[in-house]
Amino acid sequence: MTKDSKQVKPGLYVTATPIGNLGDVTYRAIETMKTADLILCEDTRQTAKLCAAYQVTTPRQAYHDHNATQARPGILKKLQDGQTICLVSDAGTPLIADPGYKLVREARRAGVDVFPLPGPSAVTAALSAAGASTDRFTFAGFPPPKKAARETFMRDFSSTPGTLVFYETGPRLADCLAAMARAFGDGRACVVARELTKIHEEFREGDLASLHAHYAQTPAKGEIVILVFPGETTQSTPEDVDAFLTNALSDMTVKDAARAAADALGVSRKEAYERALALRKA
Repeated sequence: MTKDSKQVKPGLYVTATPIGNLGDVTYRAIETMKTADLILCEDTRQTAKLCAAYQVTTPRQAYHDHNATQARPGILKKLQDGQTICLVSDAGTPLIADPGYKLVREARRAGVDVFPLPGPSAVTAALSAAGASTDRFTFAGFPPPKKAARETFMRDFSSTPGTLVFYETGPRLADCLAAMARAFGDGRACVVARELTKIHEEFREGDLASLHAHYAQTPAKGEIVILVFPGETTQSTPEDVDAFLTNALSDMTVKDAARAAADALGVSRKEAYERALALRKA
């Protein structure tokens, strides 16, 4: 197939690319990239590896958070002129914890056709093999890197039903798991999925306390998906509350520890606050 024999309609193609194994790309994605007028890349060097593997010679242009405001008008002009443009991220499905939604939104508003080219996604790949419940799940993206903001972020999800899915980086994994243990409870079941589809792919299952202990001693590398299983619906005992608060009070105020316990264990904030005060004074 050559560029002169286009088989695709003009428009913007949101194109999923491999999250690790280059063989996971779809035939449709490669054929569309080959016949497109332009490929928009989060990082042109990263996309160049995929293009080299499949003999894709289409011009590439960087499009990311840092240049999007300046680049978007020119891209929209090309689309309105009838060009075919593929939007890719470094890995996986664009717009899933990646830039691009403003371009898609403005393209649609300008009357440009936007087509999804589905394929690899770290979220669905991790969910499919982790053994977590998938009838209801919430994708939360990357937690904030700063401790205080991360604690608040986790507490906001403490009463969310279903499986929780997060992205994280290796250097921050242990701290993230510690924050999760404080927000959701030490015993909450969890899977850490690392380096999906790559040579060193790993799925490690345990409760949040044991996983934190492991990665605190053995720092992780690579791209990571954390899946926190739904919490148990059984009634928390006073011993559960005290254990949670004792752990939380090691680096939280009485007020914050009580709020975290109330959210994670389903007890009243007044009860949790009174126990936290008593434990602090003990």
